[in-house]
Amino acid sequence: MSSAPNKSNRLTLYIIIAMVLGVVLGFMLNTYFAGAPTVPKDKILEPFSLLADIFLRLIKMIVAPLVFSTLVVGVAKQGDVKAVGRIGGKTMVWFLAGSFVSLFLGMALVNFFQPGAGMNLPMPDASTATAAQSALTLRDFVSHIFPTSIFDAMAKNEILQVVVFSLFFGVATAALGEKGHIVIRSLDAVSHVILKMTGYIMNFAPIAVFGAMTAVIAKQGLGVLGTYAKFIGGFYFGLFVLLAILLFATWLFIRGRVFGLLRHIKEPALIAFSTNSSEAAFPKLLIELERFGCDEKVVSFVLPLGYSFNLAGSMMYMTFASIFIAQSYGMHLDNGTQISMLLVLMLTSKGIAGVPRASLVVVAGTLATFKIPEAGLALLLGIDPILDMGRAAMNVVGNSVATAVVCKWEGALAN
Repeated sequence: MSSAPNKSNRLTLYIIIAMVLGVVLGFMLNTYFAGAPTVPKDKILEPFSLLADIFLRLIKMIVAPLVFSTLVVGVAKQGDVKAVGRIGGKTMVWFLAGSFVSLFLGMALVNFFQPGAGMNLPMPDASTATAAQSALTLRDFVSHIFPTSIFDAMAKNEILQVVVFSLFFGVATAALGEKGHIVIRSLDAVSHVILKMTGYIMNFAPIAVFGAMTAVIAKQGLGVLGTYAKFIGGFYFGLFVLLAILLFATWLFIRGRVFGLLRHIKEPALIAFSTNSSEAAFPKLLIELERFGCDEKVVSFVLPLGYSFNLAGSMMYMTFASIFIAQSYGMHLDNGTQISMLLVLMLTSKGIAGVPRASLVVVAGTLATFKIPEAGLALLLGIDPILDMGRAAMNVVGNSVATAVVCKWEGALAN
């Protein structure tokens, strides 16, 4: 039993070392590029970016089949639709409360810090091409939820569509009784095979982290932190406040065990932080929550839903970034407008994949809805990778505490 935690601790240490080495090498390369502007920066950095891309592709390769197999087994093992509905209802109550807190916190802090107030940007011409012309319509939103083909959804890693199909498949499998047991046993075996693959893939995480950090720092430089210090500082302060709120809420249910939960999820959170992708942490998070004591059936049900409905870090960013852009153009949004924005984002934020920069798509649609110049998205592009790191890590924490609390409510949290 002791070898697994030791191995996990070693991997965490290697990831931290890789992050530090990546920052150092990235800074050296950035300094070199500044002194030699004609050097082909992209070609030099391409091998480093490829390291991260290969790792993310390997992770994406297993996420959809892992979500399908674990969620179907999780639903089918509940035994009946009533159990699924009970756990699903408790899960959605937590998700909706968490969504509101995250969005409201982002709105409150951006109004408090006013990071865009001093920019005084001129309003762009009406003829300026926009990045948000394809704002989500109701038809787009609905078609994004319900798949026309499970194979197409898996091929495109549309996690929400996979979740919808898996819920139907799991309920139908449970309703078959004895015949369904064959399917459940088969998919249970499949999920364990994929989790074994996860262990192999995670060995490449430090290499991917090194490549990702090197590429980001080499392109952006450490100077970008100073230029946007107020925005970045305010946003990360908000993430720490959100972390404190989530941990306190979790402590109310599981008391001192919240510290044990943090120890178990530190490695998935680090992976998400350093690769800019909460999706990259999903397979490892599934394993660590079960090691913490969460029941496999509940984890298999709640965690995939969380990756579609409970991206706490991304949701806080959406209100923070949208109102920041309005501030940058000197636009005053009254309280009613901001509350309307919050409610719109409560809906449009659901189902976004936990992959890099998906939040920008939702922000673009929000800007178009509220007549905020979508050209302001350009203000965020340079620092978005830095912000995405914090968003991804917070998404992992948010889904971890949600799973632990639902397990406690269900009496499915081992001592």
